[in-house]
Amino acid sequence: MPRQEVLERIKTAEQEADDIVEEAEAKREELVAEARREADEIRSEAEEEADELESERLQEGRKEIEAERERILEEGEEARDELIAEAEDRIDEAVESAIGKFEEAVDAQT
Repeated sequence: MPRQEVLERIKTAEQEADDIVEEAEAKREELVAEARREADEIRSEAEEEADELESERLQEGRKEIEAERERILEEGEEARDELIAEAEDRIDEAVESAIGKFEEAVDAQT
């Protein structure tokens, strides 16, 4: 094989190698860019899911707090009603006691 032909084949092989390297680098950059897009998409979806979960948990917490508040209010109302009933039951006793003491005071003066 003549020397000129060998040199041409070497230059052609080097050019093909350079082309393959350029193609590989372009493909690598394309793959990296796609991977970044996918990562951004996954991150965005994860953030949305986290926000939704946070919102759901807050809503559940608020419901639990409201239920507890209602329970406490009901207990308070029941206790108040019991106290009122007890007080009403003692009104007659208190009136009789006050009248008795008044009568004793009047009797003591006479």
